[in-house]
Amino acid sequence: MNAIQTDGLTKYYGKTRGVEHIDLTVREGAFFGFIGPNGAGKSTTIRMLLGLIRPSKGRAQILGLDTLKEREKLLARVGYLPSEVSFYPGMRVKDILKLSADLRKRDCRKMSGLLCERLQLDTTRKVEELSFGNRKKTAIICALQHEPELLIFDEPTSGLDPLMQREFFEILRERNKAGSTIFLSSHILSEIQHNCTDTAMIKDGTLLAKDSISALSRTETRRIHIRGTVSLDSLTGVKNLRSTAENIDFLYSGDMNALLQTLSRGSIQDITVTEPDLEEIFLHYYEKGGDGI
Repeated sequence: MNAIQTDGLTKYYGKTRGVEHIDLTVREGAFFGFIGPNGAGKSTTIRMLLGLIRPSKGRAQILGLDTLKEREKLLARVGYLPSEVSFYPGMRVKDILKLSADLRKRDCRKMSGLLCERLQLDTTRKVEELSFGNRKKTAIICALQHEPELLIFDEPTSGLDPLMQREFFEILRERNKAGSTIFLSSHILSEIQHNCTDTAMIKDGTLLAKDSISALSRTETRRIHIRGTVSLDSLTGVKNLRSTAENIDFLYSGDMNALLQTLSRGSIQDITVTEPDLEEIFLHYYEKGGDGI
């Protein structure tokens, strides 16, 4: 059984496009990255997955449950962190955590205490006294404390300092290792590269690519950096060329023998050949509308 399965999921707001024809499969136990720029449709997709908004067309299942017909059952098995967090005013953190646990009819005091300690959250503070980062920590613990099978996080690290970001991802990796499925929405490419096993890219409400991180990273293109001077005018397969007086940097997908012959006619002090960074691959997808490097 897949943790998440969508078929033709589509949402329009009047005549305005939300997302179109989202066919998404997330296997159980995956650490899945859902990546795209702001406004790409990530949050709209997540809200449909949770049954919070009704799709215009298509359907979705979470843990084998229909997101509209069986929403209450699936929400009991999911931990959700929205991109924007708000709480009832006047409440203390400990009351918010208890309310969240009570809504699920669970005693989460032990796990809540462990998570508060790891994320350095003072539970005696009132909501009005919390910084943006501490409000985000409170919401993270609400999503984690009942130890759900599926964790859905929408832009989770905004507001967290680097040390808390590191601890947050350590907690997610532990949960994933224990069997939980992680669905992480982000526009920060490094978060996806360093933590996820699988990913899907979305732009303008449409999926551009979906595969494992390793498969999307697999390419014949190389990043070439040259210190020296040489003319590349006759060389095919050169992309994203950047050059200064004595430094030349470009992506190359052509014949390596042709490259070496061209370089032999120049004045080369040094050359570095590497695989392109995952960020370059993703950005190329966004710019070219689905054509990989």
